[in-house]
Amino acid sequence: MQFIKKTSSTKNLIGSLIKLSVVLIILIVGVFFLNKIDFPKPKKEIDKIIPNENFKIVK
Repeated sequence: MQFIKKTSSTKNLIGSLIKLSVVLIILIVGVFFLNKIDFPKPKKEIDKIIPNENFKIVK
């Protein structure tokens, strides 16, 4: 007795599309909720002067 593996490209395609759409929906919802979070801004303004001596010219 031989076992025959029945494969169908349409079932694989539909499964892949469903998985892809679920991942995209999760990413979109995650970005949406991260956008809704109100992160506090720093109270102290950061002001640091960098001297020109530290910069190197790359050609």
